Amino acid sequence: MSGNPSRRRESRVAAVQYLYLWESNRPANLEDSLRMFFDGKDNPRDDYAFGEELIHGALEKMDEVDERIRSLARNWDFKRIAKIDLAILRLAFYEILFRPDIPPIVSINEAIDLGKQYSSLEAKRFINGLLDRLKDQIDRPLRRAATD
Repeated sequence: MSGNPSRRRESRVAAVQYLYLWESNRPANLEDSLRMFFDGKDNPRDDYAFGEELIHGALEKMDEVDERIRSLARNWDFKRIAKIDLAILRLAFYEILFRPDIPPIVSINEAIDLGKQYSSLEAKRFINGLLDRLKDQIDRPLRRAATD
């Protein structure tokens, strides 16, 4: 998949949509669920390879991601976080914590944009606040991919 920003954006949108659907109705078979989800998209599944990679990673690391969200969502009941906001947060936290190839500032900006597109103004502030707290806890450059 190319590094085309619009294609990456479409992949992130698809990842958030899938994570939202997954949270709303957890499938018995992930691969069947993903196939049906991508069959319903406008573009071929291969166009969303980056998004599918993010979906798999976010689901694989969900326990760790959710624990980090809980720890930073002070005075907020995790179960009360809107499903769409949780999907956006899970994707962004996964990218920041487990994808050193993606600069954290890119993940933060994408999450804020997704919040603007899919959520409320209040939720945008909530998402931004949690990402800001996470940003202060990570030990790597914000504006570039980490090099090993």
